[in-house]
Amino acid sequence: MDTSDSGSKTILEILLVISFCHLLNDMISSLLPAIYPLLKDSYHLDFAQVGLITLTYQCTASLLQPLVGFHTDRRSIPYALPAGMGFTLIGMIILALARSFITILFAAALVGTGASVFHPESSRVARMASGGQHGLAQSLFQLGGNAGLAVGPLLAAIIVLPKGQPAVAWFSLAVLLAIMLLTWVSRWAKKHMLHLHASLKTHREQQAVSGKRVVLSIAVLLALLFSKFFYLASITSYYTFYLMGKFHLSVRSAQIHLFVFLGAVALGTFAGGPIGDRIGRKRVIWCSILGVLPFTLALPYASLLWTEILSVLIGLILASAFPAIVVYGQELVPGRVGMISGLFFGFAFGMAGLGAAVLGELADLTSIRFVYLVCSVLPAVGLLAAFLPNLERLPICTVHETADAV
Repeated sequence: MDTSDSGSKTILEILLVISFCHLLNDMISSLLPAIYPLLKDSYHLDFAQVGLITLTYQCTASLLQPLVGFHTDRRSIPYALPAGMGFTLIGMIILALARSFITILFAAALVGTGASVFHPESSRVARMASGGQHGLAQSLFQLGGNAGLAVGPLLAAIIVLPKGQPAVAWFSLAVLLAIMLLTWVSRWAKKHMLHLHASLKTHREQQAVSGKRVVLSIAVLLALLFSKFFYLASITSYYTFYLMGKFHLSVRSAQIHLFVFLGAVALGTFAGGPIGDRIGRKRVIWCSILGVLPFTLALPYASLLWTEILSVLIGLILASAFPAIVVYGQELVPGRVGMISGLFFGFAFGMAGLGAAVLGELADLTSIRFVYLVCSVLPAVGLLAAFLPNLERLPICTVHETADAV
């Protein structure tokens, strides 16, 4: 199944539903780091073990996502989305009932497996419903995910932290809702497969970049994702500990600050795609990664007020890169939307997990503040964007007319 445009008109209803399901999926994902203080105290974990929980979740998703995308590019699985969400449901129930560190790791692995199916397949559906506005569709899709990442810690502070680990089971209701909605989305996608198969040949013929240049460009994009998500791992996994240690905030107050940062990430994500539609993906990628460098360098030295301001600016600017990178990659390798989406989402998850583990170990050996000093230089990797080719977008009508003629 390919994910070319299913028609000349954006299907907003499908985009909104898949974005909402992304919200629910990533809300569950953000629940894990949000309850780390609770798990750390309950099971007497050190920072390295906290990072290992994130690494287990992220690696499960990271390793499987490209494989899922590659397979479904060649052979469609219409109801993969609700089936994958079933793994998430089982993982949440086990997490609520877990009584050992090993069981928590197993639950995290199951939730990661669900994410490994959801992200490449739902990104494909978003492109199917885009009507050619790929950046807008990808941003709307990712907006749901980032909104979920922002809401998760807030709900954890309200529901889980006061009532304890068993309260995690309430989030299973959100997973059940996502399964029902994704079943409906899968029915819609199945009806559009004939058109998508017809347009596959056309999209493959659009590739004008040489194979060597494609490989180099993919390597550059992965390096940019490394810098982005390694830095974000320092925020999502350890920002609460940083605020509690440096400014002596309570757990709940630190969670509110994390919510504000993740809200800024959600807004930045929504802006990146449409801006890329207008001015080009490469410009957005360049400005987003490298442009955040002055703010990350200043963050470790800032007061509480300026930490809040800088974190918002960092979230807004840095987040705008990801939808532009995903769509740029899809246009770089036409006809391989699932594989590219799975590769980028999976690599992003892997870097976030590796970052959490490595930075957790570094925090144990030094301090949380030293972690932020080290990570502050990561956006300098954005200089590599100079090696990306300038891709020219083909007119949408040409794609559809050729596809209809196949």
